[in-house]
Order: sequence, then structure tokens, then C-alpha cells
Amino acid sequence: MWTRVSPTSARLAGLAGLVLLGALGACQRSDPPKPPSPPPPAVTVAQARPARVPVTLELPGRVNPVRVAQVRARVDGVVLKREFREGGDVQAGQRLFKIDPAPYVTDLQSAQATLGRAQANVAAQAAQAARFGKLVGSDAVSRQEFDNAVASQGQAVADVASGRASVRSARINLGYTDVVSPITGRAGISAVTEGAYVQGNSATLMTTIQQIDPIYVDLTQSSVQGLRLRQDLASGKVHSAGPNRARVTVLLEDGTRYPIPGTVQFSDVNVDPGTGSVTIRTLVPNPQHLLLPGMFVRGQVEAGVLEDALLVPQAGVAHDAQGQATALVVGRDGKVLQKTIQAPRTYGGDWVVTGGLDAGERVIVSGLQKARPGAPVRIAGDIGASPRPASTTASR
Repeated sequence: MWTRVSPTSARLAGLAGLVLLGALGACQRSDPPKPPSPPPPAVTVAQARPARVPVTLELPGRVNPVRVAQVRARVDGVVLKREFREGGDVQAGQRLFKIDPAPYVTDLQSAQATLGRAQANVAAQAAQAARFGKLVGSDAVSRQEFDNAVASQGQAVADVASGRASVRSARINLGYTDVVSPITGRAGISAVTEGAYVQGNSATLMTTIQQIDPIYVDLTQSSVQGLRLRQDLASGKVHSAGPNRARVTVLLEDGTRYPIPGTVQFSDVNVDPGTGSVTIRTLVPNPQHLLLPGMFVRGQVEAGVLEDALLVPQAGVAHDAQGQATALVVGRDGKVLQKTIQAPRTYGGDWVVTGGLDAGERVIVSGLQKARPGAPVRIAGDIGASPRPASTTASR
């Protein structure tokens, strides 16, 4: 059965369809919802912390003996015996060689005999002068004879003095046949053997003794580096450790640390025109003779203390193409700031910052790859500040 629809109803149904299609079109043209923003990257920070930092200079150097004695012959003769062990320790006054003393014993005996003859002549001349003195008043002897007797007595006295000097000289030469060590130290290689003929005039070298406990470590410092340190000391930026109080730690050729520290004795006042450097002489105890003359070493000299420095972990400091040190800092608004800083040296595992940062600023030490200047970050951790032991060394 067919139902007849009125024209009015048909028009109303058409209008409703048009409204529905328009609504659907409007819904299809609206923008889709935006996805949520990613959270700021997480970083770990460390606060720049103030500290008193020792200024330590690491310098190259050489080991030198405190004293060197070249033992040489002082008389001519044949070496009869060597009485020391090469490379062994000797004491001052210890006999090292024995030179044949026979000729010098004879010289001493001859000088003693001459002295005895002169002393006997003095007695005879004195007695004669005394007798002539009594007789000259009675004209029993002439005045000339008395004067000659007095002169002969004076000559005899002079001969005694000459004889005594000859005896002393002969005794000295005899003593030189015992070649002794002038200092306490370690003996080197013997330059002569038994049977060798040595000469006093040419001062034949027999051996060398070196005192190596304590021992010198002579360090080399560039004049520019020394000038910078003196300027820091003058300005008060660095406080001196005091005269003859600067400690020195010696690093051996294999990199190991010598166990006994030394002290600075003085700094040379002359600059080597060829190298532009000065020598700093340090004195180091050497009871085990581990340091030997001629060794190449490095010395860490505690030249002073840098007051009010800031320490930043090395992971938080980078260097740009110009070599300037930079650090990424989290500001109070949580955004990253890039700062150019002055970090002239390290101290343990930290950089010593002398400018460009304030105490307490938060330096990014982890998550640097995600941090961008001007962008916000989220602090996931703070490594804090751990006290640094006094034995930690710094480099300049």
C-alpha cells in the first residue's frame, strides 16, 4: 500500500538532511588535537663550591749530589793498595788508597836530622856569644868578633826554624800517602789500580765521592710562569707558603711518587738566555739512595694557596674552538645558560675556576648532550660537594 507524502513534509525532510550534512562537514574541517609537549630533558648538576686550593707547579728537573769531591793524588808515588769498595759508602777521613810511603819516610828522617843539627848549632853559638859578651868589656876579644858571634847565633836560630818547617813539610807529604775521603758519601769507580804511578803535580784523579743523602733536585721553571706566579703573589690572589716552606713532591722516571717530600731551598736569579728558564733548587732526603745523580724526574712544588677559588667537576667544563673554557649553568628559571669561565688549572678531579662563575651556581655535569642554551631542563640530581683532602695535587 502506498502512502502519499505531502509536499510540505518532503521539504522539511530535505532541510533536515541539509543541516545534518553541514554539521558533518564542519566536524570534518576542524583541526585535530595537538599531542602533549615532551618533558624537559633531565640533567645532573654540581654546585660551584668555594675552596682554598694549593697552587702546585709541576716542573721537570734533574737530580744532583749535594757535594762532589774529586779525590786526587797530592804526592808522586806507586799505589800500593785500594781500601774501599767501588759504589760503596765511605766516611769522611776514611783511607781510600795507600801510596808507597818509603821515599817520604826518608825525607822526614832527613829533615829531622837537619833540624837536630841546627838545634845543636844554636846551643853552641849561644854559648860563644855569651863568652864573647863577657870578654869584650876587657878588650880580650874585639867588638867585631863579638858581633860576629851574635850574628852566628841568630843564623843558627833561623836554621832551626827552617829545619822545623822542613820537618812539617816532610810530615805533610808523608801524610798524603794516605789518600783519604774528604766527605761522607758514596764512592764511584776507581780511576787507578794497585801498581799505578800517580803524580801530585798533575793531580792524578783517583776516584770521586758524592754525597747523595740528602740530595738536590734542580727543577726548571719558565720565566713566564715564574712571572705569573710572582704577580699573583703580589696582588694577593695567591698567598705564599712562606720562605723555605714550599713542599716538593718528586715523581720518578716511571711516574711513581717518591715517598719523602723535600723543600725548596732557593730560586736562581739568572734566566738562561737559551731556554728562558730559571732553576729552582730543592733538597730531598734520600736515605735509601733511590735518587741517583743524573736522574730525570718531575717535581710538584706547592708554591702557595689560592684563596676563594671555585671548584667545578671536570665533566662540567668544556673548551671551545678558541680554547676558552665554557660551562652550561641552570639558571633560576630552570633554563640553560652558557658561560665563558676562567679555569687555568685542575685540582684533583675538578677545575679551579677563577672567574665567570659565582659560588653556588648549578653547573651541568651529566646530560650535556640534551641541554641547549635557552631551553628548560629538569634537574634529576645534584652530586653535591665533597671535601677535598689536603694531599690532592693541582697542576698549573
